Amino acid sequence: MEQPANTQPPTLAQATKVWARIGCLSFGGPAGQIALMHRELVEERHWIGEQRFLHALNYCMLLPGPEAQQLAVYIGWLMHRTIGGLIAGLLFVIPGALVMLALSTLYVFYRSLPLVDAAFFGIKAAVLAIVVEAVMRIGKRALKSRAMIALAAGAFVALYVFRVPFPLVILAAGLLGWLFPDVFSNAKSKESIAPEQNGIIDAMFARGELTHAEPSWRRALTVLAVWLPLWLGPVVLIHAILGRASVFTEIGAFFSLMAVVTFGGAYAVLAYVAQAAVETFGWLNAGEMIDGLGLAETTPGPLILVLQHVGFLAAYRAPGALSPLAAGALGALLTTWVTFAPCFLWIFLGAPYVETLRNHRATAAALSAITAAVVGVILNLAVWFALHVVFRKVEPLNVFGLTPDWPVFASIDWRAAVLAAAAIIAVLYFRLGMIPALVLFALAGIALSAL
Repeated sequence: MEQPANTQPPTLAQATKVWARIGCLSFGGPAGQIALMHRELVEERHWIGEQRFLHALNYCMLLPGPEAQQLAVYIGWLMHRTIGGLIAGLLFVIPGALVMLALSTLYVFYRSLPLVDAAFFGIKAAVLAIVVEAVMRIGKRALKSRAMIALAAGAFVALYVFRVPFPLVILAAGLLGWLFPDVFSNAKSKESIAPEQNGIIDAMFARGELTHAEPSWRRALTVLAVWLPLWLGPVVLIHAILGRASVFTEIGAFFSLMAVVTFGGAYAVLAYVAQAAVETFGWLNAGEMIDGLGLAETTPGPLILVLQHVGFLAAYRAPGALSPLAAGALGALLTTWVTFAPCFLWIFLGAPYVETLRNHRATAAALSAITAAVVGVILNLAVWFALHVVFRKVEPLNVFGLTPDWPVFASIDWRAAVLAAAAIIAVLYFRLGMIPALVLFALAGIALSAL
């Protein structure tokens, strides 16, 4: 087995520099972010071995929330205990959060300018293509059997036709996988796996230096006692001071719930968030939600930062005693906090027990079933986006008491339809990357509007 040249663990200062670099360069969604961490931590610095890296990633994929950020917390925690996990997780989020706050601020000031409006007209087409590509990419990986395909289709119908709440769909899928592991367990690939490359963390385990990674009920109770109040305390305090009707109370409560049910990444939860934010709370309109996803695609850090844009606009438009800009910034900060604080709780609480889940068959089947359902969830998002991009008017279709969204065909926007079709061809057939697609179709939107 290949051994790293140096088996001495990096200092906290050295690790901090690397985590800052990863946080500033983590474009490209979770796939790009995980690839960046693998290159920096496994291939170049040998801080963690290949198999241990993959094992940590598998655990993070079991959790709600952004798996790439949780993987950073996990590895930072392994090397430098709680302070290492905090530094790794915060530096993974803060650069993108600051950029997103700046973009949201510019958005409310300059969104009405014709040039900016034209650019976002094109960006919407690119975002739709990116979501369609996500459906196909995840579908190829997750739908390995007829049962998986049926579960994905059932999830889509439940959400789109019957309007079943997103958390119930995810919970039902996980329960089915747990109860019927023979039906919903994906066979593991038989492809050859390269020999494990040992890393510094592996050497630290061998020397018995990672005692904090051993399960302990006392440590678990301490984590709960610290992180539950840190996560939910601000929400309770805001509710007590401002009351239930305050937009800040609504933001804190709603996005705290989202932090618990965001299995499958940002694309999976966005349809539910979009429908709730647009139709239930009235915080923003469908076009602004799609704009927010376009902004989040251009920033480093987790794609789920799009929720910060939603929180910013919600508070900006209901500022209360604050100025709109101060309220928007506070709404963005609150959204980011309740979205990411639980990620630290999941890692600090569960990571010491991760080995007990390594070969647990029912858990693996539950994860596979959730992943299959997520394909249907993302398909629901793609349909929702497509209707609101291509048609100017979408109404509920009342059929036997059911109210799925249905387009008013006379309201079709042919410019948007052409751009959307071109974007899907560019992304799926010509493999145009995410950032180039956003830039190209922003320019196309400007050119089309000029004509």
